[in-house]
Amino acid sequence: MADINGLWIFGYGSLCWNPGFEFNRSITGFIKGFERKFWQGNATHRGTTEKPGRVVTLVENKQEITYGRAFEVKGDAALPYLNNRECKLGGYLTTITTFYSRDKKLSFPVVIYIATNDNEHWLGDAPLKDIAEQIFTSKGPSGHNVEYLLRLANFMHRCIPEANDDHLFTLETLVRAKIKSNNLCLHTLMGHREFTIELESSDLEIGESNDDDDDNNINRNNEAPANSFQYTSRIPVKTLRCLKP
Repeated sequence: MADINGLWIFGYGSLCWNPGFEFNRSITGFIKGFERKFWQGNATHRGTTEKPGRVVTLVENKQEITYGRAFEVKGDAALPYLNNRECKLGGYLTTITTFYSRDKKLSFPVVIYIATNDNEHWLGDAPLKDIAEQIFTSKGPSGHNVEYLLRLANFMHRCIPEANDDHLFTLETLVRAKIKSNNLCLHTLMGHREFTIELESSDLEIGESNDDDDDNNINRNNEAPANSFQYTSRIPVKTLRCLKP
């Protein structure tokens, strides 16, 4: 295994499928003591001030773990980019916790972005049907709130199939039912962007440029929707190689 010393960022939301910054390598795994919840409001990426969307944050729970993707940062541009995307625009704070690889053979410190009920965008808990309705009806400069939810769920299904996340997957089911019952075009809701996920048996993911894309990962041309704050990176495309346990 390569040396893991360096600065690592843990992604558990949109960073999983669209990091937006340059990185040396990434690995899937989990952190302990937190659960993922769609309790953070968003008015700059997936909603508006008048109608905020919902995105994920981490809520402390000693009995839970949260699966996601850790990135080893490359260069000096990543942290200012993330500070703007997650903290200034998103309302998140930073802290440090321990990341564990899926086989539990590796553990090392990672930076996490977490929103608390002290920030102005906080929405908090609500019945899942109400959260699903808010996601279903919200969109912002970076795209529809539905895209955020489904790309995250798709990432988890395809890259970390053993992950158990009832909150995420129940919302996915509710929103997909709404899409079907309203006879809406899923491709339109997903922003007409094509993404791909490549499976590998290795436990390490290396970012490479000029790969194809598909429905669940990284923007083929790294192009942002008009007025988007979220997709602002100018780095080469990196195809995610998902890890098998």
